[in-house]
Amino acid sequence: MKNNNVEGLYTVTMTKLYDTVYPPQIPIIDNFLYTGMYLFVGAPKIGKSFYMLQLGYHVATGKPLWGNPVHQATVLYLALEDTYSRLQSRLSCMFGVESADNLYFTTKSQFLNTGLDQQLEMFIKEHPDTKLVIIDTLQKVRDLGKDNYSYSMDYESVAKLKTFADKHNICILAVHHTRKMDSSDIFDLISGTNGLLGAADAAFVVQKQNRTEPEATMDVTGRDQQDMRYKMKFDSEHHVWKLLESEPALLKPPADPLLEAINKFLSENEPEWEGTATELLQRLPISLEIKANVLTRKLNIANSELYIKYHIYYETKHLRERIIILKRIQPE
Repeated sequence: MKNNNVEGLYTVTMTKLYDTVYPPQIPIIDNFLYTGMYLFVGAPKIGKSFYMLQLGYHVATGKPLWGNPVHQATVLYLALEDTYSRLQSRLSCMFGVESADNLYFTTKSQFLNTGLDQQLEMFIKEHPDTKLVIIDTLQKVRDLGKDNYSYSMDYESVAKLKTFADKHNICILAVHHTRKMDSSDIFDLISGTNGLLGAADAAFVVQKQNRTEPEATMDVTGRDQQDMRYKMKFDSEHHVWKLLESEPALLKPPADPLLEAINKFLSENEPEWEGTATELLQRLPISLEIKANVLTRKLNIANSELYIKYHIYYETKHLRERIIILKRIQPE
């Protein structure tokens, strides 16, 4: 019997993908933190919460972190294992009495299955410039009712948070613990099943060779960012993590001649331009041996790079033919 309630698959052709302009992926912290669902994993009492406070403060204030530009935004910190007095004491040790009006804290929330998403929805509605939500810890919002977690349960927990992060174009960063085991793959140390990492967009794993030493390493892996290892040291006087070095050094690909040409073309006297791809090819300061439709597709694909690296907004519209719109914007 045919089931008339089953909808068909929604599909997109490769041609449609290339001909569509998708919103640019704007980082929260350049080369470090993007929108999506992240795990921040480490052993108990290793200094995870101090780093989360440091991260939240830098995003709220827009101050660079470890030399990386930060895009200022509202931050919500779910400090579910803390008290307000402890937060006050830690923050004053870290940053003195300088405060940020857009860094919010709560010590209580609902569980994932009993209303946390609604609470977050309400907060974002009141604070639409929110870009980072820190959950410290993931375990405190998981109402599983038993200890023997399965892959599907782990995956579902993180997938719910990822769905929410993607819907609102924010980053959710959930603190979690490592397990007591040895492994050649550092990301196998994440407590629970592989379902946690499988559903997340990226993960940070912090380790110390010796718990009493101030130095630690932080490994990062993700779907849309380069794998990195950071060597850092905890400053016991100011209770912040300082960067010692990172490896490998971030690889900088060669500049794209097309994007460089557009950057030169949009001068201070002409910060905006609108026209066809053919007209743009004629106006660019260098000769590019490409066809008009190829130019448009290249710009569609490079939309994020054009926005982040060159601060140029790009879109297209259809009149009698496809029109390209370029506009230089002020960096944040």
